[in-house]
Amino acid sequence: MNKTSIALAVALLASVTSLAHAAEAAAPAPDWTISGNVSLSSDYRFRGISQTDRRPSLSGGFDIAHSSGFYIGNWNSNIDSGVYGANFEMDFYGGFKGALGDVGYDIGALYYYYPGSDRDGGVEIKNTEIYLGGSYGPVSAKIYYPLSDFFSAEEFVPGAGNAAGSYYIDLSGAHDLGGGFGVNAHFGYQKLKGAAKLTEINGNVTSSYTDWKLGVTYTFANGFVAGLAYVDTNRDYASVAPGARKISSSTGVFSLAKTF
Repeated sequence: MNKTSIALAVALLASVTSLAHAAEAAAPAPDWTISGNVSLSSDYRFRGISQTDRRPSLSGGFDIAHSSGFYIGNWNSNIDSGVYGANFEMDFYGGFKGALGDVGYDIGALYYYYPGSDRDGGVEIKNTEIYLGGSYGPVSAKIYYPLSDFFSAEEFVPGAGNAAGSYYIDLSGAHDLGGGFGVNAHFGYQKLKGAAKLTEINGNVTSSYTDWKLGVTYTFANGFVAGLAYVDTNRDYASVAPGARKISSSTGVFSLAKTF
């Protein structure tokens, strides 16, 4: 092959490669995406209160999203049986998210299920909440409102009044520091109605409490995210498990998570 033929072949190959890359770049994003997640944590704190009696948790789930903004998902974790009479929590959710200019929005519903909570004649624990959230830049706000008895509270305290009307407000923020590091913060307010009111260790019956978190994260090159957070509440609630450990006190929570 002479030099002219070689030059033409190289040029042709470069042209084909360039066109292939251009076609790949121009290919539209798929309408449907599926992702999974798994996390190992030193404690599972739900709205500031330990669900594992201050012991480690292994959690994970999946999300299915459409380009229109519609999504559904599932998340699961081990819990302490002294919390709801079950050893496992399963959450199912679905909603729609999008943006109006620079403001994002998220609306949906969330169902909490505790398989086995009604064994041995116990109360079947369940809860359904709807939520509405908004975000702007690194900050977000979301409110959760139950559609029925709040975590079956009325079944535990007959005559104390329906817990419907309880709600939770979540204010959060996150910032990327660069180099794989990030910081995040959270403040929550839980309003409790009827039978959902909680009793502190000192016997004080509370109709609300606040929780907060301040954390740092580091994202490794392989996609794993390590986190360390300070979590606390303004109440002293105790576990109903043997030993009655305080489950709402300040603590540091370490986690290692991966999304794939």
